[in-house]
Amino acid sequence: MSGALAAARAALGAQPAWVVGGAVRDRLLGRDADPDVDLAVTGDVRAAARRLARATGAVSFELSGTHGAWRVVDRDGAWQVDLVGLQGGSLEADLAARDVTINAMAQPLAGGAVIDPHSGRADLAARRLRLVAPDAFNRDPLRLLRVVRLATELRFEIDPATRAAARARAPRLSAVAAERVFGELKRIVDADDALRGMRLLDELGLLAVVLPELDMLRGIEQSVYHHRDVFGHTLEVLELAIGLERDPADALGDELADAISAFLAEPLADGLTRGGALRWAALLHDAAKPQTRVELGGGRVGFPGHDAVGAQLARAVLTRLRASERLRAQVAALTEHHLRLGFLVHEAPLDRRAIHRYLVVTAPVDVDVTLLSVADRLATRGRKADEAIAQHLELARVLVAAALERRAAPRAAPVIRGDRLADELGLTPGPWLGEMLGVLEEARYAGEVRSADDAVAFARARLDASAQRTPREAT
Repeated sequence: MSGALAAARAALGAQPAWVVGGAVRDRLLGRDADPDVDLAVTGDVRAAARRLARATGAVSFELSGTHGAWRVVDRDGAWQVDLVGLQGGSLEADLAARDVTINAMAQPLAGGAVIDPHSGRADLAARRLRLVAPDAFNRDPLRLLRVVRLATELRFEIDPATRAAARARAPRLSAVAAERVFGELKRIVDADDALRGMRLLDELGLLAVVLPELDMLRGIEQSVYHHRDVFGHTLEVLELAIGLERDPADALGDELADAISAFLAEPLADGLTRGGALRWAALLHDAAKPQTRVELGGGRVGFPGHDAVGAQLARAVLTRLRASERLRAQVAALTEHHLRLGFLVHEAPLDRRAIHRYLVVTAPVDVDVTLLSVADRLATRGRKADEAIAQHLELARVLVAAALERRAAPRAAPVIRGDRLADELGLTPGPWLGEMLGVLEEARYAGEVRSADDAVAFARARLDASAQRTPREAT
């Protein structure tokens, strides 16, 4: 028994209550006990929540005044219990009002047999998602997304009647609050089988409602260096980004694999890791291609500025979904910089100065965006693909290693303070000073400057050389 169930059973005593929803389903599936439990209770829900909170030292608060739902949260974050009154006044009516049969089972909190009036156990055995009632989607259109999320997370099939009902009611999803949509959508994108989830969204007509920017990528053909349209390419980039989470060694070698895996597992925002944010960037990195597509003649096409326009579009999408600013900024930055490594391939091997410039301009997403570029390149298999992929991966290994090393190193103080540099050179501080400090950091990274005295000498020589240039040379 989970800590949440044990606490609720001890605190509620004789008050009739039933465990409902996912906790029952997951126990029957033999899955690990979820620390979050839903209870349907009779009587005063508020009083029951407060009694549970008092008995366990937890915190209670109202979730929904409309439905009388309360949440009790353990202060250490070990468990959470949501309590709600019975819909329709009885357990039978409550279960009949639920979404799919595998969620329409209950078990008395005090113990006893599972109550299963809609054959949920049979559907569990068949690994099938089936609506409890034909109007289930009408009562809460968010269930359209929830069915896809359950199919994705549990790897269940959606039965034909439920599929048909979802397709018919897909437009209703547009009326659901963005926060609720994002709550389900991010779980689909973050699931182990996220690619199947995205395809299900597409098949059921839900993708065009929640992420119309992706739906618009269909049929947008690309250059001869691509083998798929932008929509197909985007899904392939997502698949490859997930592959980098699971086994970075396959593309980037054993030496970096552990460090990359640990990096992508770091928490970022909205309950997502850096790997989860990378998946969102994979989905949105080319979203601006429809509006930036141009004909170049001779059957060639281009998408000038789709990185910069795409960064604004990615931010707008995540703003609409009420994602956090942290996630918006992360995905926008990844989109903005996803082409930079590709532009550097023809300059390889890079010297230390060029590596430093890349790390500075892509910070703080230097590691992440390098990984995104790898997924993007691997999903581009048109003309001369093998040679281009090999060159890209070789440079990506260098840049990922440099970015991880720089990230792990203690933050160093500037090689020289700006006021001291200005004094030593006898110059008034101005815009030149910030530029020069940046040049000095680049020179330090390249091993050309090691001390404040080196920095003064380097800066003086640089300024003298600049002053000696003719106007024609300066241009």
